[in-house]
Amino acid sequence: MDALIYTAMSGAERAMRGQQVHANNLANLDTNGFRANLELAQAAKLPGYGYDDRHMSQMQSNAVTDRQGVLRQTGRDLDVAISGPGYFAVQGPTGEAYTRAGAITLDADGTLTVNGMQLLGEGGPITLPVHRKVEIGQDGTVSILGPTANAEMQVIDKLKLVRAEASELTKNEAGLLVARDGQLLATDATVQVRAGHLEGANVTAVEEMVATMSLNRTFEIQMKLFKAADDMTSVGNKLISG
Repeated sequence: MDALIYTAMSGAERAMRGQQVHANNLANLDTNGFRANLELAQAAKLPGYGYDDRHMSQMQSNAVTDRQGVLRQTGRDLDVAISGPGYFAVQGPTGEAYTRAGAITLDADGTLTVNGMQLLGEGGPITLPVHRKVEIGQDGTVSILGPTANAEMQVIDKLKLVRAEASELTKNEAGLLVARDGQLLATDATVQVRAGHLEGANVTAVEEMVATMSLNRTFEIQMKLFKAADDMTSVGNKLISG
């Protein structure tokens, strides 16, 4: 009876938190480069003397899926998408972090930014001098055409492109990807980008809706189990008092 209450209540909490994860995925359906969150849980024994038969559903740290989103052509020189596995490096609020978002903009100083964060190259944040044209190569090389009539394309820097398995990454408070072990990821020369393209979110609306409905049913079952535990408690009290 008491063991059933622990299982039912922790299971209901897990279902509610899972719904929040999938709701957040749906809310970012149109966010370029968004990585869908996965909700993870495992059974755990309740610690303490005499509690070995009581098990709870324990939520795990968030995880992401590395399935690639749909690439769409924009024709804009500063729009880039990663083709295949890999991530861009940016200077986040708490240090270096990683993203698939590639809608690059120039700030007032000519620094490349993504969603307000500095885009990192192999030499740090990339700042462009005065130019007429920008080109980003397949390997991430950033080149510019100077303002003079006889100028030639000149390499300025190279995007810092990294690679990691989805299981090695988690999201920080800013929603950016970071390594689970807290270490910085090394540059990976095999990562390739496509200029003039943006990657959409790797969220599938149908999958998220089905998962949400399944969690709704799970929550209802847990509430029925809790009601059953409460009824058994009431019957037990009557037997003892009688």
